[in-house]
Amino acid sequence: MKLLSLLAGACAVLAGVILTVITLITCISLIGRNTIGTTLVGDYELTAAAAGAAVALFLPLCQLRRENIIVDFFTARLSAAANSRLDRLGSALLGVVLLVLAWRTVVGGISAFTSNSSTMMLGFPEWIVYAFMVPPMVLTGLIAVTQTLHGDFPEQAK
Repeated sequence: MKLLSLLAGACAVLAGVILTVITLITCISLIGRNTIGTTLVGDYELTAAAAGAAVALFLPLCQLRRENIIVDFFTARLSAAANSRLDRLGSALLGVVLLVLAWRTVVGGISAFTSNSSTMMLGFPEWIVYAFMVPPMVLTGLIAVTQTLHGDFPEQAK
């Protein structure tokens, strides 16, 4: 589990770096537009592609810490054991869904690569975004499956 924790942390740091780059691109583009009348070509495309990768990169740490949104209206009065079983079931379902999404993202990335699909303004290859999304999806799925099999871990404390 320590390796999964380390990888999840690395993904979150990379996502933070990507979001910082997005912020800088947006600031440079806005300053240029409002001062000299020129903007960065393709800033919207870069922002959209990077945001998709950043969201995927935050998923492993979110699952590791079990900080997904939970609606506990119906389970608040259940015993701790019942809630634990429901949490494990939720982790199992999330693990399966994320692994299926990773597989389909691989298929989509291969399709984008073989068709030479790219963004309109910059011609940025779309398969690169797919490639950035697959590893964190697989990692999130593995973390969820591990949590399903073994429950909570002390090193997951916030």
